[in-house]
Amino acid sequence: MACGHLAEFLLRGLMASAQEGLILSRQLAGNPETALLPEPAASDACDKTKRMDHLRRMGALRRKLTRAGLPGLLVTHLPDLRYLSGFTGSSAALAVARRTALLFTDSRYATQAAEEVQAAQVEIVSGSPAVAAAQWLAAQPGVTMAGFDPAHTTVAELKHWRSELPSRLRRGFLAEVSAPFVAQLRMAKDDEELALMAEAALVGCRLFEGILGFLRPGLAEIDVAAELEHKARRMGAEGMSFETIVASGVRSALPHGRATAARLPRRGFLTLDFGIILRGYCSDMTRTVFLGKPKPGERKAYQAVLEAQENAVNAVAPGASCAEVDEAARGILRREGFGEAFSHSTGHGVGLEIHEPPRVGAGQSTRLQPGMVVTIEPGIYLAGQFGIRIEDMVAVTRTGGQVLTPAPKALIEL
Repeated sequence: MACGHLAEFLLRGLMASAQEGLILSRQLAGNPETALLPEPAASDACDKTKRMDHLRRMGALRRKLTRAGLPGLLVTHLPDLRYLSGFTGSSAALAVARRTALLFTDSRYATQAAEEVQAAQVEIVSGSPAVAAAQWLAAQPGVTMAGFDPAHTTVAELKHWRSELPSRLRRGFLAEVSAPFVAQLRMAKDDEELALMAEAALVGCRLFEGILGFLRPGLAEIDVAAELEHKARRMGAEGMSFETIVASGVRSALPHGRATAARLPRRGFLTLDFGIILRGYCSDMTRTVFLGKPKPGERKAYQAVLEAQENAVNAVAPGASCAEVDEAARGILRREGFGEAFSHSTGHGVGLEIHEPPRVGAGQSTRLQPGMVVTIEPGIYLAGQFGIRIEDMVAVTRTGGQVLTPAPKALIEL
């Protein structure tokens, strides 16, 4: 099989494997035991999934720079550096010209950079890597100006960079880019990224399946978070994508209710929102379960969120605008009388960072493209009562959307 079509092949293979291993919830299966998803293996289908093609990414960036008439680019945002070069250290800057690129870092990373970086030359410096990169760009023939991303540059940083340039270049050499070139490239994931993100998402599903047997009234929320995070590490995660959200009872009405010492109630909703980092790439999922027996109104609210979430998942397709996907969820909740209780956007992009473009929200005109990975996570939050959120990661394919987090979504009663 040509690796040009590898992305959808891998996604479908991984999801098929996951579906075979998924079990129904205690309520649905009538079985108090839970099982875990099988270890994902489909990413071994092609060696290319194990190694990112940084040379190709650098070439795509240079084509963008050429079309924009920009002879040089200073890259300082670490996720952008990792995407373009493979460097995973905490201090570096990348100078990109039309025919060559140099990554500047300090002596702590000499060995690491030599091992990780293939798409650029490596230069070890004793001072600021960003200053060294800007000075190198200024010395290159034909580089009359260099762009930088203002979204990841402070006023103080820019002032410092300019002060270290020759006086004749301090005013106009460094210029804000009109478009975030690297962020645009990162929005559409390549085959290698999609395979890795699918693996990360399935680890999250396995964690959710495993935590169901651990949950019980009286446990502290922080104990639930600790159990999830401990198991994540044992399953190969480098860390969590963000601070784990465990919000129970009335605290479930907090959209970002991070775990506290509060005890799980005998009856009430429990929202679990978490993700892992696997070889640099993030996963993100949310499931809301119920401790005890829900009342009719609580069940109705859950079904409204579930319908809204599934309607938005079904709206994910190439060419669909982010606003249209948002409205697919929001319209259902308005119809069910919960429109005012949905207080945030429907989703966001995921990748090397937990929040990346595009934003799936009202008024967002960005159109989805194959390779994008977005979250779909509508919710309702009734202060002093309860909250419910359901979230999947969805990869945009050539024909629609592929859910990467196939854990059960029907209401689980514990």
